[in-house]
Amino acid sequence: MGFRLSKSIKVVPGVRLNVSSRGLGYSVGGKGMRVTRHANGRVSRTLSIPGTGLSHQSTLRPGSSRPHSRNQNPPAAPPTPRSPAPGMFAPSWEKDLFAILTSTIPGDFPNISRKHARSSPHVRVIAATLEGLLHFEFGDGDEAAQERARTLLGWAAVQSITDPIRHFTTTYLFDRTWPVEIVPGVTAELHLHDDVVLLAAAELHQRAGDLDIAIWTVERARPTAHAALSLGELYSCADRHQEVIDLTNGVGNDDDATALLLALRGRAFAHQGFHDAARESFAQALRVRSRAAAVRHRALLERVQVDLVQRRKAAARKGLEKILAEDPTYPGLREALAALG
Repeated sequence: MGFRLSKSIKVVPGVRLNVSSRGLGYSVGGKGMRVTRHANGRVSRTLSIPGTGLSHQSTLRPGSSRPHSRNQNPPAAPPTPRSPAPGMFAPSWEKDLFAILTSTIPGDFPNISRKHARSSPHVRVIAATLEGLLHFEFGDGDEAAQERARTLLGWAAVQSITDPIRHFTTTYLFDRTWPVEIVPGVTAELHLHDDVVLLAAAELHQRAGDLDIAIWTVERARPTAHAALSLGELYSCADRHQEVIDLTNGVGNDDDATALLLALRGRAFAHQGFHDAARESFAQALRVRSRAAAVRHRALLERVQVDLVQRRKAAARKGLEKILAEDPTYPGLREALAALG
């Protein structure tokens, strides 16, 4: 229950201004007939017979609809679209593969592959990809699982993408991602269309010590920031420093990936003896303080190596202590502290 404001003010004879909580209105006329414009815009006419109490009101123009209350509940969110599923007339291989998409049992995939390999050879590629990525994601620390993933993904990475493969992956796996550690401390969630198979296979080849195959694999990927970062790290590990410099020409500090590329560029210059150029690259890599800690620590640690070569122990100690304060377990930190003496 509340109070409602309503007041009528005589402006001039025959004209009244009506004030209410809904707004302003006015009325014109006298005894017998009056035309009123209401606060909501409606215009009405009232006819009456003085002294009888009889009157008739009609609407000459309708008003606007009542505004919605500010406290009205917001519209319900649209329902989450259902994931696509094979239709009634979809081929059996498509239905069988779809049925095991979320399986965490590695043996499910070769079973489907064997079932359809003769009539639908593309099933073997899809099954190998899914099984390989399953081992890759959940088999960390299991040498047999990692080697199985390396074999499967290495094979799948060089197969042609046929129309049935493209249809299945874009329909049922378009939004699916897998985590790939591009370089130590930097992990990306990648889709199939982000070359996750190539980059995951390259990581497995690198873990196995086969840098040449790892580099060859990444060189087949599309030129994206993640592929460039993976390739730069591999070139650096293989002491192919000029290729790191060529790869990073024109790179700016736009995100974590490009900042790390600049750190690798500085490392490459340092190994070629161009210490001033190396310092400039490290300065660019560290320019944006909001970059990920792993990125900043890598740039700092690489810069420390230049400081040690140039006998700038105070600068080296300062850089190492920055890392020590944020991440005492950062790879390579203890060795650098020992070298500092």
